[in-house]
Amino acid sequence: MSVMTTEKFLVEARHVKKYFPIRSGLLSRVTGNVKAVDDVSFGIREGETFGLVGESGCGKSTLGRVMLNLKGATGGEVLFQGQNIHAAGSRELRQLRQEMQIIFQDPMGSLNPRFLVSDLIGEPLRLHRRMSAKQIDDRVCELMELVGLDVSRRNRYPHEFSGGQRQRIGIARALALEPKFIVADEAVSALDVSVQSQVLNLMMKLQKDLGLTYLFIAHGLNVVRHISSRVGVMYLGKIVEVSPTDGLFAKPLHPYTAVLMSAIPTPTPGRKRERIILQGDVPSPANPPSGCRFHTRCPFVQARCRSEEPLLRTLEGDRQVACHYPLI
Repeated sequence: MSVMTTEKFLVEARHVKKYFPIRSGLLSRVTGNVKAVDDVSFGIREGETFGLVGESGCGKSTLGRVMLNLKGATGGEVLFQGQNIHAAGSRELRQLRQEMQIIFQDPMGSLNPRFLVSDLIGEPLRLHRRMSAKQIDDRVCELMELVGLDVSRRNRYPHEFSGGQRQRIGIARALALEPKFIVADEAVSALDVSVQSQVLNLMMKLQKDLGLTYLFIAHGLNVVRHISSRVGVMYLGKIVEVSPTDGLFAKPLHPYTAVLMSAIPTPTPGRKRERIILQGDVPSPANPPSGCRFHTRCPFVQARCRSEEPLLRTLEGDRQVACHYPLI
């Protein structure tokens, strides 16, 4: 079970679980569960970017969708401005949809190729707002300018744009209803490094100008370092460390965070960071290890780690870690 403070957050996950049933046999009987997200608690303050990192399959994208009620929760609750979004009625949820949006990983896959860009960006306005065609077109032009797109190209199709431009279209679409909270799910991972930097800078500018709050999901710490004020590290359905970004990079507390840190290339030519190589494969979330879930691959494992699950606890200031023997 995770520990939370009484601090007021814009968005807060409290003991969130998301299990997917495993079915087998002719009758499709449930024989187990994939524990994609298993008792996760954290909060995001208004106006900040909370980075969420971890290996593929750790549950971070699933958690992001649960945070928006795009996937139902198996247990726990998600609060937005104090309201449990998973207990909201259809009318309340429709209103919440305007306050909470998502930017997807694949800009081409998330955009209907048969729609003009003006239709893609304007679709949320047609669904949620009573606006004339002229008002929608004006808003589309405003949004395209906001994200650095040529307004004269609004009546073209997504395939006529580059990958970075398509992601800007996705960002414009997410901003159409003036949300407060945006989940960016691997929003730059499909882009070239130079384009990644441009999109990240755009997102930071939009955050400053519009007062946005982000949950920024990524594979690597090198990406979240550029944009996040705090970082949560996730492993096999659990958050194992939460820290302000500067503190995390100055001194990781969890062994898994140290492993991720060691994989970041150094900017100085000829200088190499000591690489920590993990042994073994990632365990199955359908049958996670007892005790600490990282103990089967941890280079610092001890007997207690194999039998007793560590709780997420506060060590110093705003830093939390789920480890019996943190790297202090």
